[in-house]
Amino acid sequence: MAWKRNPAPKSVYRRQLSSQLKELHEQSGMTLAEVGQVIEVNQGSLSRIMNGDRGTSPVLVKAMLDCYGVTDAAVREDILDLVRADQARHKKWWQKYSAVINTTQYGGYLELEQSATSLTSYEPQLIPGLLQTPEYARQVITAMRVDLNAKQVQALVDVRMNRQNILAREDAPPPKLWAVIDEAAFRRIESKPAVLKEQLEHLLDVEPRTNITLQLLPFDTGFHPGLYGSFMLMGFPEPNPDVVWVENLTNSVYFEGSDDVGRYTEVFDHLRATALGPPETRSRIKNMLKEL
Repeated sequence: MAWKRNPAPKSVYRRQLSSQLKELHEQSGMTLAEVGQVIEVNQGSLSRIMNGDRGTSPVLVKAMLDCYGVTDAAVREDILDLVRADQARHKKWWQKYSAVINTTQYGGYLELEQSATSLTSYEPQLIPGLLQTPEYARQVITAMRVDLNAKQVQALVDVRMNRQNILAREDAPPPKLWAVIDEAAFRRIESKPAVLKEQLEHLLDVEPRTNITLQLLPFDTGFHPGLYGSFMLMGFPEPNPDVVWVENLTNSVYFEGSDDVGRYTEVFDHLRATALGPPETRSRIKNMLKEL
């Protein structure tokens, strides 16, 4: 399994830019050294831009397009739009929380989540972060991160709440979220009925959105392939590969190999086929509220 431990993966726009620049470069028949001589940029910098390992500017990309003989105005503008979008994406809303995010290796995940068109989540122990209420999030973070003080916990709660804006954003189509949640996640906080009540009501409020699908995996399912733990599958516009993100105690890892992504997709398909359907899930949540 090809684990990727880089906590800051390339943005979707940078991947698309890399793909298009590589195609144009191959069509030109030039070497990177020759391109570098023409536009007066060293070969190492060009290689990193071509591979998506570093950002660039519209001025430099215009020079590359001139060198490759790209005269079609629409093609040029599409490529330059990718450069501008990548620059805008790196003006991160979560930058003011960088101190606490750096200690949780969270930044790379946020980079991907903000660009994803689909988010497919399996959670055996917790309500997914994108669906948590502030108080539920505070309880979870406080319990799991005993190394953080109250101010740092609040910072992570704020980040989690801000993340949820993508599900109702208006500046771009919101991603589709499909979440399968084990019944254990619902039962785990029964000792805190006020927190559980608020969380269950919140799930009923957001579930009717057309871009959100919720399924509950009941206890009586027994053993299943999701027992390895939680994971998030993230889909992106072509030609970007899908990614699987997995968290553990000491770090977060992602991988994008087609075999790995395919295996997790197969597991998720099994889980959603086994879980209660969305209408049954809604009824079960309502029954839990009645029990409270």
